[in-house]
Amino acid sequence: MTGNNNIRIGTLFGIPFFVNPSWFLILGLVTWTYGNDLAQDFPTLLPGVPLVLGLVTGLLLFSSVVAHELGHSWVAIKQGIPVRSITLFLFGGVASIEKEPTTPGNAFWVSIAGPLVSFLLCGLLVVFNSFIALPAPLMAISTVLAVINFSLGVFNLIPGLPLDGGNILKAIVWKITGNPYQGVKVTSWTGQAFGALAILSGLIPLLNGNPNRLWNILVGWFLIQNARSAGQFARVQSGLDGLVVIDAVSDNSPIVSADASLRDFVDLRTLHPGNWRKFLVVDAASKLVGEVTVDVLQNIPGELWASKKVGAVMEPIKPTTIIEADSSLMAAIEQLEKHQLSELTVIQADGSLVGLVEKMSIIDLIRQRSNVISA
Repeated sequence: MTGNNNIRIGTLFGIPFFVNPSWFLILGLVTWTYGNDLAQDFPTLLPGVPLVLGLVTGLLLFSSVVAHELGHSWVAIKQGIPVRSITLFLFGGVASIEKEPTTPGNAFWVSIAGPLVSFLLCGLLVVFNSFIALPAPLMAISTVLAVINFSLGVFNLIPGLPLDGGNILKAIVWKITGNPYQGVKVTSWTGQAFGALAILSGLIPLLNGNPNRLWNILVGWFLIQNARSAGQFARVQSGLDGLVVIDAVSDNSPIVSADASLRDFVDLRTLHPGNWRKFLVVDAASKLVGEVTVDVLQNIPGELWASKKVGAVMEPIKPTTIIEADSSLMAAIEQLEKHQLSELTVIQADGSLVGLVEKMSIIDLIRQRSNVISA
C-alpha cells in the first residue's frame, strides 16, 4: 500500500503496477452488469457461470487499459524517459512518466501510442472473431472487448487534457508556437470545455427523470478538475521559464565553517537572522562537507564547546537534498516534491556551496515575476 492508498500488485516489464481501491468498485460493477446481461442473453448457462464470465470480461477490459498504458510507457522508455508506475483506478488507468518529452515530436508519439494500441487490439479481435468459431457467450465477450478497445481509443482522442488527445493537441500547439506551456494552456481550456459538455449531457436527462447518463457527470467532473490542475501547473511552469536555482537562493543561508568551534557556532546561530535549526558546513575552500543541527549541542557539555570543532560533530548530507546552482527551478520543484523536502542545498559544479533554496522562496519568486508580467 502506498501513501495515496494505491495497492502495489507487482511489476509489468519492470514498471511498478498499482491499483487504486476505486478500481475494485468498477470491476464489481462491470462483473455484475455484464454478468446479468449474459444471463438474459444466454438463459441455458448454468447458475453462477454468467457472473464468472462477467468477472473475466471485467478483467479483460482492464487488461486492455493496461495495454493502452503500456503503449505510452514503451514509447517513453524508448526515448530514455523512465516510467514510475502504471495505476488502474475508477476512470481507467494512467502511466506516470518521470519527465516530459524534450521535443513536441517525442511528446506526440508518447501520447498517440496508447490509442494506437487500443485500435490495434480492436483490429486483432475483429480478425480473431472472423476466423475463429467461439461458443456464443465467448464470442459475445470477444465482440464487447473489440468495441471497448475501439471506444477507448476514440474517447482518449478527445482534444482536452488529461486525455491523450489533449496531449496530442498540446504537442501540436507546442510545435507551432515553440512554447510547451502554451500548448498546456490551450488543452486545459478544451479539456474543461469537453468536461462541461459531458456534465450537461448527463445533467439534462437527469433533470428529466432519466439517471442513465449519471456516469457522464462523473467523467465530466474528472475532466474539468484535471484540466484545471494542468492549466494551473502550466502557469507555474511559465513563471519559472528561464529561471535557475541560484535565482531563488536565500540571501542569509545558514553556513558555518568546519573549523569553527561549537562556541562560535552557538554565537553565529544567535546572531544569524532567521530561526534556523540546521546549518551547512563548509571547509576552508568553501566546499560543502556536511551539515550540523542545533540539537547536537544537547549531547555535548558546555565546557567542551570552545575546544570541539563543528567538523567533528557534523553529519553527511544526503545526495537527494543537493542540487547544482545552474539547474532549472522546475527541476528544483520536481526534486522537492519527489523527496517531500522543504529546502535544497545549492552547490556549484565544483562543489562550492552557494546556499539554500526553499520551497517558499521559489513560490515568492513566481509571484513576483507574475506581478511584473501582468503589470
